Amino acid sequence: MTEPTDSKTVKAGSKTYFFDLRETKEGQPFLTITESRFKGEGQDRERSSIVVFPDNAQDFLEATQGMIEKLS
Repeated sequence: MTEPTDSKTVKAGSKTYFFDLRETKEGQPFLTITESRFKGEGQDRERSSIVVFPDNAQDFLEATQGMIEKLS
């Protein structure tokens, strides 16, 4: 995978979220959101990721904003 061109980190207790902008081999940008969580003493951290491409970014943003509004 390519190196991030920009990155943000959010720490939330035993979890850490990484927001990384990357580029495809063709130079097209995409967003990778990775959750890293602590599984327990002496164990490796568990990671899971999702990828958001530009053509889906607006829909992803609207869905996220809508759900965050419902949290309040």
